[in-house]
Amino acid sequence: MPAKLCPVLVVQDGKYTEFSDKISAEVPIALVYNGISHVVLMATPADITELVLGFSLSEGIIEDAAQVYAIEIHTKNNGIIANIELASAAFVKLKNRRRQMSGRTGCGLCGIDSLSAVEPKISAIQRQTNFNINAIRRALTDFNHHQTLHSQTGSVHGVAWAKPSGKIVTVREDVGRHNALDKIIGWGLHTKVDWKQGFVVLSSRASFEVVMKSALTGIGCVVAVSAPTSYAIDLAQKANITLVGFARHNRQVIYTHSHFLHF
Repeated sequence: MPAKLCPVLVVQDGKYTEFSDKISAEVPIALVYNGISHVVLMATPADITELVLGFSLSEGIIEDAAQVYAIEIHTKNNGIIANIELASAAFVKLKNRRRQMSGRTGCGLCGIDSLSAVEPKISAIQRQTNFNINAIRRALTDFNHHQTLHSQTGSVHGVAWAKPSGKIVTVREDVGRHNALDKIIGWGLHTKVDWKQGFVVLSSRASFEVVMKSALTGIGCVVAVSAPTSYAIDLAQKANITLVGFARHNRQVIYTHSHFLHF
């Protein structure tokens, strides 16, 4: 379950009230590729198959969903194990990379052993589709209405995929913003989304890793309700990604490649 009830005591104006509050679930999820444990993610226990697929693509382990032959999810007392069967070419690539790390809610680079491993080789995304800035405004207006778990708990991030018109197609939520994005990417692999025909909306800041995952996936536009970092802006510039920050329905700050938007 993505949320559970927890007894709490609320003190206000010197008075206290006991009641049950909905709390976001957070569990360790171990990703095991071809029998070898690769990473443990702290994540919300929902949409796990999508999380596995999205993580595998956005971390450069696979190039497409066809390289994942099977995913088996096993729930244990102390967490969840996802056993993933990879194609041999993808597994060889993974073994050569050997990122041994312990994933955390706010950090996606734990365990990388050199600065050269931080930024993979990124090719500029080939884009032709432009869309109107009003599409971003429409998506931002509707975004909060689609974040069910956040409305219940207040402690998760949301990532939406929106069409060029601004209509939100789907939303995924997780305690980690990177996990929520990976779930959207995994959903897109299942449904064969054309990443150039739309944009993602993030309830968080636009970190370097969020932009990196978007670049590796081929997502051409990233809209974040909070600020981007300088590293994220530099990477978005290289990857031909339109990066929008501090996004509200009535105000947006465009940091890179504004020529893909009509005003």
